[in-house]
Amino acid sequence: MNILVCISKAPDTTSKIAFTNGDTQFDENGVQYIVNPYDEWYALVRALELKEAQGGNVTIITVGTASDDAVIRKALAIGADDAVRIDAAATDAYFTAMQIAEYAKGKGFDLILTGKETIDYNGSQVAGMIAEALELPYISIATKLDANGSTISCEREIVGGVQEVEVQAPAVISCAKGMAEQRIPNMRGIMAARTKPLNVVAPAALEALTTYSSYSMPAAKSSVKLIDPNNLDELVALLHNEAKVI
Repeated sequence: MNILVCISKAPDTTSKIAFTNGDTQFDENGVQYIVNPYDEWYALVRALELKEAQGGNVTIITVGTASDDAVIRKALAIGADDAVRIDAAATDAYFTAMQIAEYAKGKGFDLILTGKETIDYNGSQVAGMIAEALELPYISIATKLDANGSTISCEREIVGGVQEVEVQAPAVISCAKGMAEQRIPNMRGIMAARTKPLNVVAPAALEALTTYSSYSMPAAKSSVKLIDPNNLDELVALLHNEAKVI
């Protein structure tokens, strides 16, 4: 099975978030980047499990600049066979998705996997756009994925239950929690990642459709009132008169 896994970098959750140039750009000074967890823990690891069970090849792809190479090498250390970096800044979801779709055309991938979203923008847009551009079936936020020949079986959590879906490969699937368990790169994988192929390709001639005018931090949390658990009347009065929720 020939699988393409889309990965992106994201700030480590311990990074201090700040903005620069009049709050129009994210300040990257001192920020530690990691592989987006949904891409790594679920999409990439499940792709590796399918390859180990059925044979094939796992290629990772990202849209980014040379500063992304360290993150790509980490994904290679987990077990991907090779990597592609489309040499352009990932300006928005549309630009990213169309670049990946242009690369994937005619390459014979049986599956294209992504994480359900990135932890910094939470857009959950790229996978659907790739599927549309390639005219492929798309299953979003899958929590289980199995392959039997060209038949792809998935499960998705829906309101009140679980939905079972089958499609014929090739297909695009975004992966959520439950798809696989996190893998930690071992020393052998880290050493091997240094020599695995990283193919840098020129971007397609596309323009981003959006720009960012400004960023802002969330409003500071307001103070709280502590109510004695035995004083139900006071709690009800506050919810009614101050919070006005009852």
